[in-house]
Amino acid sequence: MPFVAPAELPTGSDRDIPQPPRLGTPSWALLPQSVGALCLAEIQKMRHDWTELATRALQPVLWLVIFGETFTRLHAIPSGGRPYLDFLAPGILAQSALFVAIFYGIHIIWERDAGILPRLLVTPIPRPALILGKAFAAGIRGISQVIVVFCVSLILGVSLNFNPLHILGTIVIVVLGAGFFASLSMTLAGLALSRDRLMGLGQAITMPLFFASNALYPVKVMPGWVQVLTKVNPLSYEVNALRGLLIGTRAPLLEDFAVLLVALVVGVTAASALLKRLVRGPTGSKGLRGLRARRARA
Repeated sequence: MPFVAPAELPTGSDRDIPQPPRLGTPSWALLPQSVGALCLAEIQKMRHDWTELATRALQPVLWLVIFGETFTRLHAIPSGGRPYLDFLAPGILAQSALFVAIFYGIHIIWERDAGILPRLLVTPIPRPALILGKAFAAGIRGISQVIVVFCVSLILGVSLNFNPLHILGTIVIVVLGAGFFASLSMTLAGLALSRDRLMGLGQAITMPLFFASNALYPVKVMPGWVQVLTKVNPLSYEVNALRGLLIGTRAPLLEDFAVLLVALVVGVTAASALLKRLVRGPTGSKGLRGLRARRARA
């Protein structure tokens, strides 16, 4: 796709680009303001197109209604003395947020191809702010999955804990988990450089992340080598925390929170380091050089 010069971008695209902060401000001081502006821009995009959220909502419904109800009747998977559907619901919530976030790198490749990303990189906005804004936007999309899973669980009679503090903790955990997987996706975008390659990479890692976690079954029934994988899989820590908050299983919540927070920091750092490479990809290199040349002439 050819590069579109900033002056030629349509008016709608300009509205999606946050205004750069004032020059002369230290970059660390720009971080909260920039993250907030970028996150708000992502939310405005969601307001204009709800179809993606609606289609994403079908997935947790199918997992809970078909898979959950079937295996609850089969009693094939040990669930700690609880109905299997109760055990499954937090895992499907984590899985739904994963599937929303893991292809988030496609958004940033599209922005590179449209000329938006090169424009942002020549502003004073810190690079981690670009990644964090999109990571938190993915978390907000993940919150929509929380609402869907809660509604379906109420209809199916799942015994979830609706204590306001536990619901708040659930939202925090989902935002951290979705933020990490969105950062991972943007890191892969910096390596793949094209949407087709990223789609292949995303599909290659999504199922292993899901099935090598405790989302569908307890860790103790897994083969030994899979149990090792669950210890380094952030999705397992997210599911642990959600089960502790929503169905009252014993879970080291502080440890789970810390692991997800560290994973998010690592993901944001890696994706930020690869932003320049992404812009220098097959479409972005001309755009960044052109923008800098025009600014120099001005």
